[in-house]
Amino acid sequence: MTDHATVATRYIELWNERTPQRRREMLTANWTTDATYIDPLMSGAGHDGIDALIDGVQQRFPDFRFRLIGGANGFGDHVRFSWGLGPDGGDSPIKGTDFAVLSDGRIRSVTGFLDQVPAG
Repeated sequence: MTDHATVATRYIELWNERTPQRRREMLTANWTTDATYIDPLMSGAGHDGIDALIDGVQQRFPDFRFRLIGGANGFGDHVRFSWGLGPDGGDSPIKGTDFAVLSDGRIRSVTGFLDQVPAG
C-alpha cells in the first residue's frame, strides 16, 4: 500500500536538499532511473535531468524553500499534493500542485501545475 504522505514529504525534502551528493542519493532511493518531470516551465528526464532542474530552481531562488500545503492524497500508485515556495516563515508567493505516478513505490513521473505565480 502506498503511503501518500511519505511520498510527498520525501519529494519536498528532495527539492529542498542543497547538498548535491545527498540529493543524488535521494533521487536514487525514491525515483526510478527513467523518471520524468514536467510542468509549464520546465521538464527533465532521468536522475541527471531532474537533479539539474532542482539545482536550477535553487539557484534562481536561493533564499526560498518548498513546503507542503495541506495533506497528500491519491489512490494506488497515484499521488497528489500541493506545495508552496517562499522564504522560511513567510507566505509562499509561488504555489503549485503536483501529480506523481509511482512504480514499485518510487516516483516514475511527475506532472506539475503552477497554481500561483507572481507577475513578472
